[in-house]
Order: sequence, then structure tokens, then C-alpha cells
Amino acid sequence: VQLQASGGGLVQAGGSLRLSCAASGRTFTNYVMGWFRQAPGKEREFVARITWNLGTTYYADSLKGRFTISRDSAKNMVYLQMNSLKFEDTAVYYCAAARAIRRGDSSDYVFWGQGTQVTVSS
Repeated sequence: VQLQASGGGLVQAGGSLRLSCAASGRTFTNYVMGWFRQAPGKEREFVARITWNLGTTYYADSLKGRFTISRDSAKNMVYLQMNSLKFEDTAVYYCAAARAIRRGDSSDYVFWGQGTQVTVSS
């Protein structure tokens, strides 16, 4: 199983980025795909998740309205559209796959991508 995150970069505050996660190596139909982020010196935190089959989404409360998660089943891709970026959104962003959501945190996720750096300049 491979999850390949991409799309990170340097952006000014107020700008937008779209992260992509290419999933391969198995069928993800019954999986939940999530995005997490980890800023320097901080714990990894949940950003958003989406069920692969129905496309049901769930977001961290603090990010609702600015971030949008989506998936393209035909391409085996998961996306994270990030708008109105803030300096505090600076982090490494990871995509991950879970078979089921029990705790709602990173412990649910069994497969992880390598991360992509997002840097927001103030």
C-alpha cells in the first residue's frame, strides 16, 4: 500500500493550496481517508476525513469553512483544498487510511503517506 502526498509549498497568508494524495496497492472502497498535520514542536493533529464509498466528510472544528476534503474514486485520489491560509497552518501534511473510525485520532489509521510541507508566510 502506498499513499503519496503532494502539492505542498510556500504560499502567502490568505492564499490557497490543494494537496493531493495518490492511493495505490489495494482497493480502498471500505476505507476512510484522512488528512493530518504536524507543526514543528507540536503533536500531529486531525484535519479532515472522508469515507471512500459514500464521500461523507468530517472536519476539525477549527478548520471548517476553510478546508475541503474530496476524493476521486476513478483516479484513486484524495484532495485537500485549503483556502484563506494562515501562518498557523504551516505544517507537514499527511494523508492516511483507516479501516474504521473508533477514536477519531491518528491511532485509527493504518496506512500513512510520507507528508508534504506547507509553509504559509505572514
